[in-house]
Amino acid sequence: MASACVNAPGVSRDDGHCALGLVFPCGSSLWNCCNTTFWIPVVRVSTVKFASRLLHRAVPAVLCLFFTLRVFAEVAVVDDSGIKVSLTSPATRVISLAPNLTEILFFIGAGEQVVGAVEYSDFPAGARQLPLVGAHNRFDVEQILSLKPDLIVAWLSGNSQDGLQALKQLGLPVFISEPGTVDGIVSLMERLGKLTGNETEAVEQASAFRASIDASRKTYSNRQPVRVFYQVWEQPIYTLNGDHVISHLIDLCGGRNIFSDLKHLAPVVSLESVLARDPEVIVGGGVFGEIPPWAERWQSWPTVKAVQNQHIYAIDSDHIARMGPRLAQGMEALCLVIDKARNTL
Repeated sequence: MASACVNAPGVSRDDGHCALGLVFPCGSSLWNCCNTTFWIPVVRVSTVKFASRLLHRAVPAVLCLFFTLRVFAEVAVVDDSGIKVSLTSPATRVISLAPNLTEILFFIGAGEQVVGAVEYSDFPAGARQLPLVGAHNRFDVEQILSLKPDLIVAWLSGNSQDGLQALKQLGLPVFISEPGTVDGIVSLMERLGKLTGNETEAVEQASAFRASIDASRKTYSNRQPVRVFYQVWEQPIYTLNGDHVISHLIDLCGGRNIFSDLKHLAPVVSLESVLARDPEVIVGGGVFGEIPPWAERWQSWPTVKAVQNQHIYAIDSDHIARMGPRLAQGMEALCLVIDKARNTL
């Protein structure tokens, strides 16, 4: 009786690879079933008997196909612009187009998968070693292409829309982020975890972040309301409306953003409008515990309650203004200064 080497139906072999619509290395234990050669005795048997025996031998290959399709199922999430972002497998070469996104990627365990970032991506320390692809509002498409990314994480209100459109037209997967609340940041962490294959760690880290926020909320949110002016920039005076994450943090600290009613996310306001709304606390960026130049200049308007009671505070901009994991530290500092003002009302 002679023997012949026969591949299972639907399974072809080529130099140690099996093809089931895709080509996979069979050396991995996961694909050992694909590397199986099916030896069928060459004898004169009835067609029915041969078909039965062939079907029996093909079962491992069918099972391999089933598990292959499951393992390599589409990885998909919906980004903050409402677009579904789909990958054939978790991303291994990610480019971040905003410093807070770089920080989040490291936070959820995807730091080693980041191959490029924009200026000011300086935390954690490992982020400082990344190749730069430009600034958040002016990135280099050719440099991005040279890094061969399989995922680009972008910032809706901060990145160049023309630049993002160019990347999409080149066929690159682009995930757009624009978290407007703490819940949005938590969701962002979890979705990036899924896209990068770090889902378990991302969920754990996001839960820890939320717990820190909740601890401050439970302590301060129900205390006496305090009128807060958050100053983003001095000349002209920029602030934030009620849709911004920082405004949500002010609410969670028991404060009230005096410009929460404005239409634009980061509007320019007049000095007269600030004086008219008479904030009890003025907060801006700087070094926590120090008085920056912008704070000193408010002393020229002593009728403002925040100036009268010397409740003008700086909070580390990297903590309060970056929509990332250190926002929990920024919120803690924000709640402390609001509560300090509250105790003197």
